[in-house]
Amino acid sequence: EMQRILGDEGIQILLATETLNVQGRSGEEVSLTVRTPSGEQKIEGSDILAAAGRVPNTAGIGLEEAGVELDGRGYIRVNERLETTAPNVWAIGECAGSPQFTHASQDDFRIIRDNLVGGNRSTRDRLVPYCVFTDPPLAHVGLSEGEARRQGATVRVARLLMKAVRRTATTDETQGFMKVLVGASDDRILGFTMIGAEAGEVMTAVQMAMLADLPYPKLRDAVIAHPTMAEGLGPLFENIPPRTASAG
Repeated sequence: EMQRILGDEGIQILLATETLNVQGRSGEEVSLTVRTPSGEQKIEGSDILAAAGRVPNTAGIGLEEAGVELDGRGYIRVNERLETTAPNVWAIGECAGSPQFTHASQDDFRIIRDNLVGGNRSTRDRLVPYCVFTDPPLAHVGLSEGEARRQGATVRVARLLMKAVRRTATTDETQGFMKVLVGASDDRILGFTMIGAEAGEVMTAVQMAMLADLPYPKLRDAVIAHPTMAEGLGPLFENIPPRTASAG
């Protein structure tokens, strides 16, 4: 869906593509030769933005001298309380293998802060959402359909196109959709995905319901202000299929 939306904006996305040659200077004039599944292709433009990802900066700084072990990818080995293999040494954020988001690192800080004064907080089962700030944005929390299948979880799925949300008629932001996963044998909300305007804010409302372990009918039947993007949660949850006889 996101690829289709970006394509409508004139953005070409090449997948499974290898860069063979780069000529020119970014910011002035550049030319790329790439190999795609359908053959070589030349791309011309003015700028290149390269996203290389992140690796932990843990090598060669003497961590082993302190008894701090690394895993096979170079991340500091920690337990659920973010304790390292060395007594009274803790690790926080991306170097400890946490999700590479500022909000995850902030939660790591709170876990360590509380544990240092006798608490027992951990990273176990925490809900870490993410947002991709494209136009329109993408937001997700909890399980995806693929993750549910890999875990052997049986779920019910509902989907709502953003053009069915009445707020979009006033903003002309009708692209995208909402999708939710709930348990097959109970009414627990297991995951939520949205592509559309204000996706991060709407996702956060669902995340709060998940943290409170609210059954989905609580959101389905809520009186949500009109016209807002979050108002679409009502009809979204109305689309949840009924429980099957085998699911109880």
